[in-house]
Amino acid sequence: MGLSWVHILVVIAVVVLLFGRGKVSDLMGDVAKGIKSFKKGLADDDEPVARPEPRIIEGSTNEEAAKAKDKTTANG
Repeated sequence: MGLSWVHILVVIAVVVLLFGRGKVSDLMGDVAKGIKSFKKGLADDDEPVARPEPRIIEGSTNEEAAKAKDKTTANG
């Protein structure tokens, strides 16, 4: 009970009659744009993301801890 070429042609003819050639071609163009943007999105995910270098902000607790550690190792 598969679809033959005749069935497929009848379905295409009904779609064209209901929506008109302009609507079908516009719809197919939109589908093609969607597929292209989807593929582009997948390709963009493969590229490495450039991340900024971490900065040390003066007066932060990490810097104070590092200075305290340096003082204890120098004295001890």
